[in-house]
Amino acid sequence: MGLMNGLMGNAGKIDPAAAQAEYSRLLGNGEQVHAAYLLVRDAFLFTNRRLILVDKQGITGKKIEYHSVLYKSITHFAVETAGNFDLDAELKIWISGNPVPLQKRFSKSVDIYEVQAILSHFVAG
Repeated sequence: MGLMNGLMGNAGKIDPAAAQAEYSRLLGNGEQVHAAYLLVRDAFLFTNRRLILVDKQGITGKKIEYHSVLYKSITHFAVETAGNFDLDAELKIWISGNPVPLQKRFSKSVDIYEVQAILSHFVAG
C-alpha cells in the first residue's frame, strides 16, 4: 500500500500469513486468516470463522478495540467500484440489528471483486 493511499484512508491488501502471525492471540484454535486489509492503522481480517475489525484508537494507537462479526450475522453487503474519477472502491456490510452498514474504502490497487467474492464465500457458506 502506498503512502498516499494510507494518508487518504484507503485500505490495501496485506499478506494473510503476516496477519495470521500479528493477530494470532485473537484467533481461535484452527482459525485461519484467508485475507487481510490495512486502513492506515486499522485492519480487518477475513478468517474461516468470522470477520475481525481492528480499531486502533488515540494518538499513539496503543488502545485497540477488536470487533468480531460472525458471518451468519451479515444480512447483506454491497460493493461500489472505482470510477474514472474516483480513487477508491467501497464495501458496505450490514449486520443484523444495526441499520447503519460498516463501510471500508479500498484503493484501486485492491480488486474489489476479489473482496466481494471472499465475503460472499463466507456469508453463503
